[in-house]
Amino acid sequence: MGRETYWTEQPDELLHAGKKFTLAGHDTAATPGFAGDKAAGEKALADGGAILAELQSRLYAAGPTGERRSVLLVLQGMDTSGKGGIVTHVIGQMNPGGVSYYGFKAPTSEELGHDFLWRVHRRLPGAGQVGVFDRSHYEDVLIARVRQLALPEEIDRRYRAINDFERNITESGTRIVKVMLHLGKEQQKTRLLDRLDRPEKHWKFHSADVDERLLWDHYQEAYQLMIEHTSTSFAPWYVVPADHKWYARLAVQHLLIAALEALGLEWPTADYDVDIERKKLSAT
Repeated sequence: MGRETYWTEQPDELLHAGKKFTLAGHDTAATPGFAGDKAAGEKALADGGAILAELQSRLYAAGPTGERRSVLLVLQGMDTSGKGGIVTHVIGQMNPGGVSYYGFKAPTSEELGHDFLWRVHRRLPGAGQVGVFDRSHYEDVLIARVRQLALPEEIDRRYRAINDFERNITESGTRIVKVMLHLGKEQQKTRLLDRLDRPEKHWKFHSADVDERLLWDHYQEAYQLMIEHTSTSFAPWYVVPADHKWYARLAVQHLLIAALEALGLEWPTADYDVDIERKKLSAT
């Protein structure tokens, strides 16, 4: 069974956050476009891994030959929404040599001395690479809004700056895949309790996670505004239901495959005579 077996509709169309999108109107436990269960989803993820790996390898191989294009996956979501699992189970299917990963934390004192996009520019993927942002420049319009770390007019300026920034990098050859992992509040509670129940997961739990839950509605509002202001034709948002980890991983894999397929890359052609080199090699 291939990766398309259980897809009844293309998920990129169903998950795209277009005009009049409302976050509250989307079920966090849904599996849009996929008719199978968890077992089928895990099988499809495994099958899709070979496809993803080959497409990414073509991009990686083309980098040294002058290919300037790249792909950037932006992952945003509440704590426990599954960003790390996607990095492990989806990004892990690709050649690590062609992947540039960066997890954005609280800005350093040096970074605070620059515009908020300064540190992001420095982490963009190079030619032929798939870049992954685990959290991103969107923290500066999410946490900054909820925690009132910036004035409302500054948040509005940042929306515009982000759109200009993303337009510039797409025009320079970077295809952006922006994913908001849409997790339900009760599902987050279950996952946080699991971290407390299992000693091997204690390191993942932080008391601040509970404090952030108290601001859940404020974060949902901030995400809604983020999507309204920054889901554009050149860098749209995809809102992926995240209560089922297997579905979220499968959906993100599908979005990456679609992005890489859109590049239309073939394997680079040899810049030497293959037959001559084969004869030379045979003679050694």
